[in-house]
Amino acid sequence: MKSQMPHLVKLEREAAQRKQQILHMAQRIDQISQEIDAQKELSRRLKVMVNLETDDTASHGIGGPAPIFSEMNDAEVRNEKGLVRLMHRRLDNLEDEMAVDEKEKSDLYEFFENQKMLLASTPSIWPTKGWMSSRFGYRISPFTGKKEFHRGIDIATRMGAPIIAPADGIVSFTGWDGGYGRTLTINHGYGLVTRFAHLKKALVKKGQHVKRGETIALVGNTGRSTGPHLHYEVHLNHIAVDPLRYILN
Repeated sequence: MKSQMPHLVKLEREAAQRKQQILHMAQRIDQISQEIDAQKELSRRLKVMVNLETDDTASHGIGGPAPIFSEMNDAEVRNEKGLVRLMHRRLDNLEDEMAVDEKEKSDLYEFFENQKMLLASTPSIWPTKGWMSSRFGYRISPFTGKKEFHRGIDIATRMGAPIIAPADGIVSFTGWDGGYGRTLTINHGYGLVTRFAHLKKALVKKGQHVKRGETIALVGNTGRSTGPHLHYEVHLNHIAVDPLRYILN
């Protein structure tokens, strides 16, 4: 019997170590579960911010399964097999939750990428510095004295003043366009097109990609014009709209 004592002590020590490892693993599973819950809450709040989800669930709270130890009594915690079985079930649940969470992250990422591209393509800054000498809409023509519809805004400034791209896009036209004189057009995608008229000189070519803030032309007095200024138009789905609707600065 005495000869078996060291062996029994060793087995008890190994069992205690193994149990300690299992308990540590169970605590780690609970920690991961809490981290997933935090990510879910962040994802939910982001969805509410971008109108992908209503805020009805805000008062309901977010919570995953209860901690492993709260589901077990003392006898079950002492039961190594029972604890292992519960841990395996919890791991299976966590894998399912993580798969759903990854899908939600992917959807959110795609949404924000699309929004980022849309924002970059929206003509939200003034194309040149100066003062607005004529607004969008009906006005009295400086040439005929009759009422006419002005399809853009006129920005009066010095000859040769730089004109910048109000958003990212691709130059779709440069050249002479009747009364508009030397003209440049940028296609920004999403149905948005900007037009710049009466230019002294275009500094970009057709097909060239331009970024918001990049200098694209110089203010001139070409075509039917009463003095140096930029005639600036914004078109949405082939319809002229007020550029001031888009300008943020």
